[in-house]
Amino acid sequence: MMKLSKKDIFKALEGLTVPGEGQNMVESGAVTNVMVFGDEVVVDLTIKNPSLQARKKTEVEILKIIHREVYEKAKITVNVKVEAPAKPKVNEIKGKPIPGIKNIIAVASGKGGVGKSTVTANLAVTLAKMGFKVGVLDADIYGPSMPIMFDVTQERPLSINVDGKSKMKPVENYGVKMLSIGFFTQPNQAVIWRGPMASKALNQMIFDAHWGELDFMLLDLPPGTGDIHLSIMQAMPITGAVVVSTPQEVALADAKKGVAMFQQESINVPVLGIVENMAYFTPDELPNNKYYIFGQEGAKHLAEDLNVPFLGEIPLVQSIREAGDIGRPAALQTASPIETAFEELTRNVVAEVVKRNTDLPPTEAIKITTMAGCSAVKKK
Repeated sequence: MMKLSKKDIFKALEGLTVPGEGQNMVESGAVTNVMVFGDEVVVDLTIKNPSLQARKKTEVEILKIIHREVYEKAKITVNVKVEAPAKPKVNEIKGKPIPGIKNIIAVASGKGGVGKSTVTANLAVTLAKMGFKVGVLDADIYGPSMPIMFDVTQERPLSINVDGKSKMKPVENYGVKMLSIGFFTQPNQAVIWRGPMASKALNQMIFDAHWGELDFMLLDLPPGTGDIHLSIMQAMPITGAVVVSTPQEVALADAKKGVAMFQQESINVPVLGIVENMAYFTPDELPNNKYYIFGQEGAKHLAEDLNVPFLGEIPLVQSIREAGDIGRPAALQTASPIETAFEELTRNVVAEVVKRNTDLPPTEAIKITTMAGCSAVKKK
């Protein structure tokens, strides 16, 4: 009987490579141990390809090469350990940061008709009133509403030269910069695009625009959980998400799905909280009465159940709808209950951004540091 040696076995194995790796299995460290007992050979192997086909192929090749080049009657045992590569950390930096933009807040809803765009517009103007630099990207490709809500339907973004490159200059009103697909279509024109076309249009409004310095960019997302949402979250690092719902059960069920989308392991965007819109109705002639038309505190209870912050409630008031229709967000009404409601909401959102930037790995350098009193946030 031929005397076997580890040296001969290792030399033979240098003629094999592990599937998916360039080096031979000895140099790569895939062969972790070789033991020889007379005519018996035990080879311990670690591979990163988890497929059964790769494992079997590697075992067969080891048997063949030892039999061919070392000893054809050797009794060989191959112990294969599959070591899958570590999963990359998700969403620490997602997409390409946009120079000058400190915090990006996605405003979403599980279903349409709950007032997501109204909340976005009023949150934007309230932030601007507090002294922040604010931008809004109307990402609702199929139902853009920001041009109407900001009374800029007749405006068009200008082309400007920035560092030798042509960029879009966002339209501005009430101290808020904005871009929307609504600026590039006719009012009666339906946008009939597949996902890739919509994503391309969004990327142009994000990266081919000169937003300048912004403390907050608000993303008015379309309702639901779909292609546009994924494209947005792949394109840029989202600081956090705000989910808007009404108190009724059918809206809450979809809001729960919206929260779940952001909390998916592959997405992992911090949920800053839930807003309850149309929380109650107060008629002008009975200012002290509250009528809970869609249910009472449904979104608040949902926030408690999901262990996410409750950001505030916005009443169902005729003037909010009228203000949006004429293009002057209701939060601009000074010394009004509506202004107070949106100011409280905005303070809570900013406080959650501060907390998020303190407690979690930042998507960008932390730009907001501390609350200044109760009405604003101190900026660097």
